Amino acid sequence: MNKTFPRGVHPPDQKQFACDVPIEVLPTPKELLVPLLQHIGGACEEAVKPRTALEINGVIGKTDAFVSAPIHVGIGGKTAKAGKATLPIGRRVPAVPVKADKEQELEGQALYEDMFGGDWSFEPDIFEPETIANAAKDAGLVGLGGAAFPTHVKLRRNPDKPIDTLLINGAECEPYLTSDYRLMLEAAAAITAGTLLATRATGAKRTIICIEDNKPKAIEAMRKAVEGLEIEVMPLATKYPQGGEKQLIQAVLKRETPTGGLPLDIGVVVMNVSSAAALARAVLRGKPLTHRVVSVTGPGIAHPKNILAPVGVAIQELIDFCGGFSQEHVRVISGGPMMGFAVGSLEMPLTKGTGGITVLREEETYQAEETACIRCGRCVDVCPLRLVPTKIALAARVGNSEVARRYHVNACMECGSCAYVCPASVPLVQLIRLGKIMVQN
Repeated sequence: MNKTFPRGVHPPDQKQFACDVPIEVLPTPKELLVPLLQHIGGACEEAVKPRTALEINGVIGKTDAFVSAPIHVGIGGKTAKAGKATLPIGRRVPAVPVKADKEQELEGQALYEDMFGGDWSFEPDIFEPETIANAAKDAGLVGLGGAAFPTHVKLRRNPDKPIDTLLINGAECEPYLTSDYRLMLEAAAAITAGTLLATRATGAKRTIICIEDNKPKAIEAMRKAVEGLEIEVMPLATKYPQGGEKQLIQAVLKRETPTGGLPLDIGVVVMNVSSAAALARAVLRGKPLTHRVVSVTGPGIAHPKNILAPVGVAIQELIDFCGGFSQEHVRVISGGPMMGFAVGSLEMPLTKGTGGITVLREEETYQAEETACIRCGRCVDVCPLRLVPTKIALAARVGNSEVARRYHVNACMECGSCAYVCPASVPLVQLIRLGKIMVQN
């Protein structure tokens, strides 16, 4: 039996909408709105003045903070006066508009080949670990699995906390999303190169690529790509949230990340497969993170697709590229249905951490009536972090920050497993988010 972690849930994976659709390149948009905060950590400052001409890959946001990452532009064009952008989480952040030039250096198939094609063979020992980490920082690399944690921080060696295992995360457990899956099928060589670089940077003695067993073609593609290398490809049982860092470590290594701690504390680094491909491009080709593969999927979209798109493009343009909505009443979610956020405006920009846009029909998004909690304990049974969601939610509802803190509200990863099984339809995740705000104030 394939490895997994305790608890969790089994929502329908719904990968059928876009799993067999090859990655397509979005035509160059007329304008981007590039947010200056797209990662965990310190925000960037505007690196250019209005009406500045920028080439593709030019720096548009700079930062001196350690836990941060610069931001680059994915088109050639001219900047306009900085404004604000609303992120899916509801936060308003500074953003820089860029109007595209008519002539672009890279478009269509040429851009795809530049990102994923060609030869990725090299000798890892020619790069010093510090060189790899610095390249990741200069390229603005962050975790592309959703958390958007700056990659260079993970890659830098800490003599007090040596790394023995590197896990490359190809689980993609969120329902509907298939961007990582398509990347494993189409860019296995780039992922492998990035994996070797990450192994060299961290000094890990063991490297494992972890993929859920509902993706047999991806498992086969990655096994073929790493043949002859000291890299394992490990199938995992299909269960949500298998792709969470702590759950992945527990499934593969049977180690438990301490509450409030990081994988680094137990000798592990976890990196997403898309991040590995971006690392290869940064180190071997000197190219920053300007584009990402995003799934635009679900029953509410006319033609679900996996799209290579520049960061900063409006969600509306992605939807238009997929033929628009399949019906009039739909709900648009940034991310997947378990951990994603409902989109309030289709003018919101794509960010580095957005792996998918899920479009659901009205019948999939009905509002269930909330009833009284019946103390059934199902939320406790499925919580992958062994929390007591009802206690935290009740504390948040009555404004008791002390109880919320005592039950480790900040440890919650907001995976939504508790809400998924709640027979009373209590909005547990929303209340827990409120509890986190309470204890911060």
